[in-house]
Amino acid sequence: MIRHTILLSLMVCAVMCADAVTHDEFRNPPSEYRPVPLWFWNNTSIESDSAVAQIESFTGPDGYGGCAILPFGANFRPGYLTDEYFDVYGRIIDYASQHGLTMSLYDEYGFPSGSMGAINGDGIPRFKQKHPGKTIKRLDKLEYDVVAGKDCVIELPAEGKVMSVAAIDTARHMVIPLSANVDNGRLRWTPPAGGNWRVMCCVCVADGDPNVDYLDPEAVRLFVEDTHGQYFRRFPEAFGTVIKETFCDEPTMYRAQGRIWTDSFNERFQKEYGFSPEALYPALWYDIGPGTAAARNYLFGLRARLYAEGFMKTIHEWAAQHGIVSTGHQDQEEVLNPVSVSGDLMLCGKYMDVPGIDKIGGERPAELFYKVVSSSAANWDKQLVMSETFGAMGNIPVSELYNIAIDQYTKGINQLIPHAVWYNDSEVTFLPELSGRNPIYREALPDFNLFLARLNYLLRRPGRTVADIAMLYPINSLQAGHYLDGPEGFYAGGVRIPGTDYIDVASILTDSICRDFTFLHPEVLGNCTVGRGMLNMNNKVNHQHYKVLIVPGMKCIMPESLRMIEKFHKAGGYVIFTTSLPEQSATFQTSDSEIKECVAGLLSAKKNPAIFISEPTPVNIGEALAACSFVPDVAARGANGLRYIHRVCGDRHIYYFANPGTKTISAELNLRDRIVLRAYDPHTGHIASEPTAKGTPFNLMLAPGKSIFLISE
Repeated sequence: MIRHTILLSLMVCAVMCADAVTHDEFRNPPSEYRPVPLWFWNNTSIESDSAVAQIESFTGPDGYGGCAILPFGANFRPGYLTDEYFDVYGRIIDYASQHGLTMSLYDEYGFPSGSMGAINGDGIPRFKQKHPGKTIKRLDKLEYDVVAGKDCVIELPAEGKVMSVAAIDTARHMVIPLSANVDNGRLRWTPPAGGNWRVMCCVCVADGDPNVDYLDPEAVRLFVEDTHGQYFRRFPEAFGTVIKETFCDEPTMYRAQGRIWTDSFNERFQKEYGFSPEALYPALWYDIGPGTAAARNYLFGLRARLYAEGFMKTIHEWAAQHGIVSTGHQDQEEVLNPVSVSGDLMLCGKYMDVPGIDKIGGERPAELFYKVVSSSAANWDKQLVMSETFGAMGNIPVSELYNIAIDQYTKGINQLIPHAVWYNDSEVTFLPELSGRNPIYREALPDFNLFLARLNYLLRRPGRTVADIAMLYPINSLQAGHYLDGPEGFYAGGVRIPGTDYIDVASILTDSICRDFTFLHPEVLGNCTVGRGMLNMNNKVNHQHYKVLIVPGMKCIMPESLRMIEKFHKAGGYVIFTTSLPEQSATFQTSDSEIKECVAGLLSAKKNPAIFISEPTPVNIGEALAACSFVPDVAARGANGLRYIHRVCGDRHIYYFANPGTKTISAELNLRDRIVLRAYDPHTGHIASEPTAKGTPFNLMLAPGKSIFLISE
């Protein structure tokens, strides 16, 4: 009953706040809009009085709105999840409750989420100690040379669970399943004459990695009960009041050498598709002929779903039952081919209340992937998008704090979690230390946190993002081109898929020619409707309507996706292909020749033929969009480097324009909606006394590092 009351209150608040923008609240937003940083309890003994003094300082003078406590380091005391630990944690909850602050429940000792940390002085992570059979598993491949026409007897591995026994003819790319020839752990088989045969046995084994089996919801439920559950049992009254969310950090599938698996995989596959996957397993490493692309989509596609449902969905369900929301992010989100890293980065966000990403140092360009995560939220009708930001970037200039933030918020992020405040600021592992104790940021933090609060105040309100352009997320092509033990190494994604340009095209749209868009996941594209030249994503709140669909470089596509593209095109929609054209089917039910025929028909249509851009550039993509005869939501001249997002919240239009570059931008803007707009400056809190624009066109000038809201009257 308590949970339903909380959720109902949030819904009522959302309805009431959808159109209620007040000048006073914009200048000084309520505390719930202030950023909540990670607070590392690092490398020292945490004392209650000192901890209370610290939170008082960084939520007072520094201007933060709460904290996410992150136990960290070999010398951390008191012991994680001990009564003494919860005594100190409880003091912080009490302080937060008394001062209107909020907390995020960080679910691990250090990272990644899933081990419950090592018991002090022991070194063996708690989860592995308590549940030794529920940790990460790995798929191994054993190969046996055989001679055509000669009987063979092979003893199969005794440890682990055999997932597949099959023969592969490496010359003719043929596969024969052999499980029927196995008796009591021994294979007896005679290879046919005339082939170059090899027997392959795939076995699922314990990897030794101490983290929870992310693909197994039962294992993840044990992890959640042993971590999140301990907080709830001690502080039930804080959930939904002080503790608003739970945060998972850097789960990933690149563990187990990129071959993460689970021993229930075959049973789930059989239930899902109605046939055994045994004959498909060789495709995880080799070309098995014309069905290779489809086989990999079935196998890698299901593995991605098991990961998203096993870990993210299980946590989400627990959070919903306890009156809070779930957020977090993957490790290595910025890998172009996510198949052996996050599986399917967009799908991970489906089962988070607040999909997230990590903007971190070390030449890891997460900014190129903001739109993947914010599009995931848009696809599955989520209103919040999180970024853990600034970690391991060093003591960057204050101006860079602003530039990174404004880039994120124009690309759909509206919950920036600063990384980080450090309890022991003499032993900071990952700079910067973002509290007033750091002289670099002491004077700037209050204004910066107020700036973020103003962005949150306007960009978190319930509504929809306006975008004319959709881009198909090429996960099926990435799965088709992927294989295990690839040359790039598991940490970097394993395999570079030729012709993969979706991030390049995305960057051209948002960063070069000032055109916003949304990635559409194949699952969501299949649920869209078509009418009057529009492709409609029919979400309850964040519904979007597209005039253009970009199909980025991809060799493999779901037949259902291609049928929807064809339907959209016949209804008068504009279709643009880039770099490489689809030529393979992601399912066994549709042939590759049918895919090629459909694509050729789109390109050769007498009326409104699809456009193919073999080498995408800002110029030719801009020209292709200009050739699509419709009035864009936002058109800008002289706007190289200008970013924007357009939200409609109730009857109010909110445009946010930003210049994260190094040169002043002077642009002529044409907005499709002819409305009266007033300027709200998030840097100063100033609100223009007179309307900034009455209709269009109008000029907008932004200095480097500056941004502005234009809001309808």
